[in-house]
Amino acid sequence: MTGTRRSDRRPADGSPVARVCVDVPLAHLDRPFDYLVPAELDADAVPGVRVKVRFAGQLVDGWLLERADDSGHTGRLAYLEKVVSPEPVLAPEVARLARVVADRYAGNLADVLRLAVPPRHARVEKDVRARAAAPDENPAAPEEGPAAPEENPAVPEENPAALGEGPAAPAGPGPDAWRDYPAGPALLRALAEGRAARAVWSALPGEDWPARYAEAVAATVAGGRGAVVVVADNRDLDRLDAALHDALGPGRHVCLSAALGPARRYRAFLAARRGDVAAVVGTRAAMFAPVARLGLVAIWDDGDDLHAEPRAPYPHAREVLLTRAQLGDAAALVGGYTRTAEAQLLVETGWAREVVADRATLRARMPAIAPTGDDPQLARDPGAATARLPSLAWTTARESLRADLPVLVQVPRRGYLPSVACAECRTPARCPHCAGPLALPSAEGTPACRWCGRVAAAYACPECGGRRLRASVTGARRTAEELGRAFPGVPVRTSGREEVLATVPGGAGLVIATPGAEPVADGGFGAVLLLDSWALLTRADLRAGEEALRRWLAAAALARPAAAGGRVVVVADGALAPVQALLRWDAGWFAARELAERRELGFPPAVRMASVTGLPAAVADLLAEARLPAEAELLGPVPADGERERMLVRVPRARAGALAGALHSAAGVRTARKAAEPVRLQVDPLALF
Repeated sequence: MTGTRRSDRRPADGSPVARVCVDVPLAHLDRPFDYLVPAELDADAVPGVRVKVRFAGQLVDGWLLERADDSGHTGRLAYLEKVVSPEPVLAPEVARLARVVADRYAGNLADVLRLAVPPRHARVEKDVRARAAAPDENPAAPEEGPAAPEENPAVPEENPAALGEGPAAPAGPGPDAWRDYPAGPALLRALAEGRAARAVWSALPGEDWPARYAEAVAATVAGGRGAVVVVADNRDLDRLDAALHDALGPGRHVCLSAALGPARRYRAFLAARRGDVAAVVGTRAAMFAPVARLGLVAIWDDGDDLHAEPRAPYPHAREVLLTRAQLGDAAALVGGYTRTAEAQLLVETGWAREVVADRATLRARMPAIAPTGDDPQLARDPGAATARLPSLAWTTARESLRADLPVLVQVPRRGYLPSVACAECRTPARCPHCAGPLALPSAEGTPACRWCGRVAAAYACPECGGRRLRASVTGARRTAEELGRAFPGVPVRTSGREEVLATVPGGAGLVIATPGAEPVADGGFGAVLLLDSWALLTRADLRAGEEALRRWLAAAALARPAAAGGRVVVVADGALAPVQALLRWDAGWFAARELAERRELGFPPAVRMASVTGLPAAVADLLAEARLPAEAELLGPVPADGERERMLVRVPRARAGALAGALHSAAGVRTARKAAEPVRLQVDPLALF
């Protein structure tokens, strides 16, 4: 296809052609367009640079994908208007990956490139190029422009020392690395030798997982290849950053995260793109990081929903990294205290091997774990079935505090009373203006709506007229208040959305935390109490059991071993499958069980499923245009938010590409005729209901 012709310029015979991805997120324009390269831009217009082009009468941004001697188009071509910067920010490997990801998620290449390449920061770029032009001040900086290798001028020259080839190359991990896992040393040897080993790792309780990941990266770098590691949040990133600094030394890796700010993030991105560092670690912003000679991709805690990108086409970091490993013949490491059904599928299909400890090592590292809802406990304490803090949990906390050990209490909800109901008839209290749930911010606070924020000072129950309220759900702050009264004189700390604690001292104290905000205690927690398990297990979500186990194992892993006094109490029935997996610390068993059930019921990852969300007429219009595979099943519609509805389309995994292609083509038909109502397409969304 061609770019829009400029009326004031004429293409010269023999002018080279540039194929450009224009930043126009419309499905029917999801293809490269050919432009002529004027002589004055010929030196700078190399693959990977940002450009400006005329498109449909407007000046738009784009990425130069490749150069060609001629175009298959027989008409007149327009010229490139401008090379925004001579910096080739889009690596060929990342451009290829972006196309595959766009096709996998029924999206547009321009949307994926916007995720892969951070916004340009001109001052940082100018500073980086100035430093690179002064070799005496920065001898490790790569050369640019005409001095770049002639074979591919778009790829900056690699830094041999950064990739473990220079005299200052870091040594690989020590002989004790991964010794607690029988397959661990073999994994490190494969990484050091540059082999494409693929592993699903189940971490032991109390494991220093940042150190293990740093050892895997060090082995990869010692073998002369690079690594990309993705974690869920900045707290995990800080720990991994410190571990890599110790393992690789200073200046051999960078962190990529949206929280860094535009300047620092772009500087780190350029360091990776120029080959100045051997490894990139970060949150999901790092999944497309341009690392030279990629040898390892790794992700920690792939079940965390923070790994799912909230912007179109909604890729998941795990799937992007596994695609990179497949395309680049790189090793892959998927690790966590738990195991997702997707990771279990990798093991069962033979794509990856599991790395687990033997049962003797596991028993030595585990805390003592007990439920409160089994028959022996109910015989001793009949109220344990309904009590929020049964006697077993209270006694466990008391004994740990007496032993001068910290106690962690995990509460699924933040706030004080995030949900309240009428004290007389138990009807949930809702806002009279928008019908949103009412909540109490404190003991003396006035109920307010969690949706619109309006205060309901004169609330009266619409069913019985009662004005008194009771707790439906108890939040972390109310829990801290209650436990503070139960254990007077003991310091109480909270860790949640308002303030997340990274570490706490090892002495007696109570820490009330929401899932994902649990701090690390010096020496480990003496007791971990997992409260309000019903709030996790009764969610209307396909992944409710998997998510509950993930959160419980993450908290229980912070406890001391049983031999050192570590105890975990889960307020739940011990017969439930997630609780059984917790008691045995057997995430692999639960993942296999979960995957088998999803195969039987026809849910991801056993099948590929897409959701189509929008107004009913718009959803029906898109599905009518889509040439779905013959095996496709339509499920729904089900209500979404507001007036929108959702349809689900299910196909066998072998027909995933056909499904994504059909939906993308149908979206292209709608954008070509400028359909008024948008439709949201998601392939394998985390939430199906």
